[in-house]
Amino acid sequence: MSIGNLKDYGNKGNNFPFQLKVLEGIQAVFNALTGTTNGQQRIPQILYDLGPSATPSGVYSFSIANVGAAAGTVDGQILPAGTTINYDAGALNNTLGSITYDATGTAFLITWIL
Repeated sequence: MSIGNLKDYGNKGNNFPFQLKVLEGIQAVFNALTGTTNGQQRIPQILYDLGPSATPSGVYSFSIANVGAAAGTVDGQILPAGTTINYDAGALNNTLGSITYDATGTAFLITWIL
């Protein structure tokens, strides 16, 4: 029997008080590891590009879709028409560095989260 398995009249075997304390403890550990107490608002961005450039650095994720009719390049690698690539920095406030691309002769739709 757990410490929270209360058998009084109002709780009749309810484990809620114990479970709540466990969840609060997990939240405290998460807050200590991430340095945050609440979620942070992230800002989505979108760009339609027809030439060479680079993605912004310090973003949480980004996606490059080749929406044109010809191939382009991303980090020196061919990105065929109709293809999308996604990058995600993962958890705990990791961010991504910049990556170069060239949409000359085609069109890239680029989205990212700040």
